[in-house]
Amino acid sequence: MTDPSDDVVSDLDNDNVEVGQGPDAADLQAALDALDELDANTVLDVDLGDLVAPNQGRTEAGADDPSAVDVDLARVMAERDEYLDTARRVQADFENYKRRVDSQRVEQTQRAAESLVVELLPVLDACDAALGHGAEDVVPIQSALYGTLERKGLTRVDQIDVAFDPEVHEAVLTEAGDGGDPLVVEIMRTGYSWNGRVVRPAMVKVRS
Repeated sequence: MTDPSDDVVSDLDNDNVEVGQGPDAADLQAALDALDELDANTVLDVDLGDLVAPNQGRTEAGADDPSAVDVDLARVMAERDEYLDTARRVQADFENYKRRVDSQRVEQTQRAAESLVVELLPVLDACDAALGHGAEDVVPIQSALYGTLERKGLTRVDQIDVAFDPEVHEAVLTEAGDGGDPLVVEIMRTGYSWNGRVVRPAMVKVRS
């Protein structure tokens, strides 16, 4: 469609008419003013449309639904709690595993040491027997060996005139007494405990 303003401008160019000359100058000036006003309004409307319409679209598209936000927040919080619970369980399991491994390691070390001590007990028995026969030259060996083991937790079970305890004593001989509680009256072979655990009961003579 042809814009009427274009015809007006064309007529002005063809007739070489200048604004402000001739009997129709006032009418032409009014027409030009109206044309200028029309162009300005048209441009203004287009600019406003370009600015307002997209903003309205973005506002409508970006409007938040409060209920949807609440649902998403609740879901995120639930997932967070689940992950935290899982992490705590894993941490607890790992700590239990470490304690179990440490306990097993300590127990294995103690068992190994106990086994070595049991193998050395016959050496101590031989030293005791040698001393019983007057071999004083074994005293330094016995003292050094027993002193070292004693510092690590070895204890003799060789007391007499104590109540018989089947946990630490093994009765190999008995003699008649007054009928009271069994009493250890003689040590036939020394017993030993290692860190509170009896590794060999003492062989004893009991009066009962």
